[in-house]
Amino acid sequence: MKSTSKSLVTPKKISDEQIEAMAKVCHDANRAYCMSQGDGSQVTWSKAGVWQRKSAIAGVVFVLDNLKATPEEIHESWIGQKVKDGWTLGLIKDGDKKTHPCLVPYGQLPESQRKKDHLFRAIVLALA
Repeated sequence: MKSTSKSLVTPKKISDEQIEAMAKVCHDANRAYCMSQGDGSQVTWSKAGVWQRKSAIAGVVFVLDNLKATPEEIHESWIGQKVKDGWTLGLIKDGDKKTHPCLVPYGQLPESQRKKDHLFRAIVLALA
């Protein structure tokens, strides 16, 4: 199933507004998870940059279009989108420089980072 600029066709029709709402929940859950791990660097959805919002929305669309996608496949899709947008591997996540330390194969991610892909997938499927 492919998304369109107007709406997404899935087992049930999901509007762009619903997709954005799902992305916000995923973003906020990711922020809460990071905080539980001692990482207070994540900002709220309302303060998130456009690139962060677009990334979360793209992730939701990917999961909705690929309901059986594994967390590894979700991560690989995320990498593909980041690379397409000009991001490269870097020691820190920097939206201005477009660098991110998680631009590595799924198996090379720390367990705490892999859990974020599981969490993201579970939230999207629960809300769908």
